[in-house]
Amino acid sequence: MCTVPDRPGGRGAVSGLVEVFDRVPDPRKPRGRRHSLAVVLTLATCAVLAGARSFTAIGEWAADAGLAVADLLGIVRVPDTSTFRRVFTALDADALDTVLGAWATAVTSPAAGMQRRVAVDGKTVRGSRAGDSPGRHLLAALDHDTGVVLGQVAVDAKTNEIPTLPVLLAGLDLTGVIVTADALHTQTETARWLVGRGAHYVLTVKANQPSQYAQLAALPWGQVRTTTARTVERGHGRCERRTVKATEVRAGLLFPHAVQAVRITRRRQPLTGGPAETEVAYLITSVATHQASPSQLAAFAREHWHVENRLRWVRDVTFGEDLSQIRTGHAPQVMASLRNLAIAILRLTGVTNIAAGTRHHARRPERPLQTIMKLAC
Repeated sequence: MCTVPDRPGGRGAVSGLVEVFDRVPDPRKPRGRRHSLAVVLTLATCAVLAGARSFTAIGEWAADAGLAVADLLGIVRVPDTSTFRRVFTALDADALDTVLGAWATAVTSPAAGMQRRVAVDGKTVRGSRAGDSPGRHLLAALDHDTGVVLGQVAVDAKTNEIPTLPVLLAGLDLTGVIVTADALHTQTETARWLVGRGAHYVLTVKANQPSQYAQLAALPWGQVRTTTARTVERGHGRCERRTVKATEVRAGLLFPHAVQAVRITRRRQPLTGGPAETEVAYLITSVATHQASPSQLAAFAREHWHVENRLRWVRDVTFGEDLSQIRTGHAPQVMASLRNLAIAILRLTGVTNIAAGTRHHARRPERPLQTIMKLAC
């Protein structure tokens, strides 16, 4: 098989994210390559931006786009479906996530005076399950403010998310960053590691941690007056009243570096009548009282819970992740990475409705590449 070189000057017209792809190691032998890895990844990203969910769909999009994208990339012809399948199966998915995470961190740098807030959350790619092998479970770090994934790592099937969190966040500068996580990660070693890296934590405590939960429930919440925030929201056929209380716990709470405890009481009343429901949640945090008010701490918690809508729901509903039958090699994680990237590209270019954004890019073949070219590195 002979190599068809890129057209001279073609790639020079494409900058930004395409250059980032050049940093990903190519698993193929140099002999016989028709397209650079950056070209393959760029075309696949374009296809996912246009709504492609499978190797076949990516190959069909590339074939249909034809000269509209070939000229911009400086190539003679686009790869076929089998090329995408072979490359993504063999590609080092962790290396791809590392490169994309570094890029995402750089382009979402918070404004001066603003603290970055990062939510850590896991998701299983259910369609990647094969026989007795469980589906690939991926742990991601999501920027609260932009909704962009800053990193992703695979969780080993023989372990769980807890030891994977330091691996996920190791490449981030955590100085001053507020990390939010669910009750699974409310672990003493995790708290020590985060604070040791210069970060703050806001962690949920549930009844499945009885000792910690009992300590928080036993605090004198009835005496807390000055550090209280109340909100009322209507939606989804109900009225929710939320009361947030925070109190200092510098002594007596057996958790490393915890300086505040938070109690969030939610009372939900159906607008059509019926009994009200009351739910109580507790948080512990290393953020001091002068750094965050009760309402701000409650906002951090709500932002974390929004991960469900801003990442999981979008990947499942808009991109059909759990229906995907891609299972071979590293391909399930690579495809999840491209979905994360497509969501990031859309949000960074001002798109608020991801489904509408994919439909917009599907209507004209040159649109996805033009959008990618707008992004600066």
